[in-house]
Amino acid sequence: MAPDINTVVANATTTQAKATGDRAFVTFLAGNGDYVKGVVGLAKGLRKVKSKYPLVVAILPDVPQEHRQILISQGCIVREIEPVHPPENQTQFAMAYYVINYSKLRIWEFVEYNKMIYLDGDIQVFDNIDHLFDLPNGYFYAVMDCFCEKTWSHSPQYKIGYCQQCPDKVRWPAEFGPKPPLYFNAGMFVYEPNLSTYRDLLKILQVTEPTSFAEQDFLNMYFKDKYKPIPNVYNLVLAMLWRHPENVELHKVKVVHYCAAGSKPWRYTGKEENMDREDIKMLVKKWRDIYEDETLDYVNPVNVGRIQEALSEAGRVAFVPAPSAA
Repeated sequence: MAPDINTVVANATTTQAKATGDRAFVTFLAGNGDYVKGVVGLAKGLRKVKSKYPLVVAILPDVPQEHRQILISQGCIVREIEPVHPPENQTQFAMAYYVINYSKLRIWEFVEYNKMIYLDGDIQVFDNIDHLFDLPNGYFYAVMDCFCEKTWSHSPQYKIGYCQQCPDKVRWPAEFGPKPPLYFNAGMFVYEPNLSTYRDLLKILQVTEPTSFAEQDFLNMYFKDKYKPIPNVYNLVLAMLWRHPENVELHKVKVVHYCAAGSKPWRYTGKEENMDREDIKMLVKKWRDIYEDETLDYVNPVNVGRIQEALSEAGRVAFVPAPSAA
């Protein structure tokens, strides 16, 4: 049964705000590519919606120092983690780079936080979602995925046209056995760091054959009995716009996941399939507006405080702007 998000929102807004030290958002970054732009955009998006919680970035050792400094300058908490490798086999991942995503399992080790919300680096938050931290403990919360894109072509769901987003459109055949359990997209989830869970995840991974969707498949297997679906406004996978438009109320969407081919806003050209849609263009522009907004750049309150303190100690010094060089 899905949690009552409206109740959670009401409770979060009517009770006194708790200290922010035991909660945080977290994302993952690897390599020296341009995904750092996605993480910067995410950090600025969380500031725009006035989230009171920090963004932790779990990075692999191959992230260059220059990119680490960019993240720190945007107010991120940078945590280096070691890679996690699945057992070797001949699995063809849906995307070749998915194999590095097993390293995301390290975030269960971040036990200085009681609860965290994981967000992929190609996600943007357009409305405050801090209330999700108040969901009841003991469960794994995420949005159900869609099986209709070609990356799912290996699956029986795709082959028969079955999708959990519209389960009555194509019925699951009895001869296929029990209907598959609900399956979430692991680009966004609410979880509780825990060392026992962390050790168990790594232990079970080593005896689990990798599958096409890498850590997403693995997390779905591991948390199948604790998974609670939340509405798709908290992780709109772009394919929903053309696969299941009847399930999307775009004006209500809080979190957008730019995971469709060609949709990454920092390298968008509009040439790939479905990328010339007006709704896609609008969502890309919304991301870019946040990324390019210099007023959303991080201002270190400690440094500002020290400057103000120094000015106070020096007496009331009037600020005189330097003459323009123009």
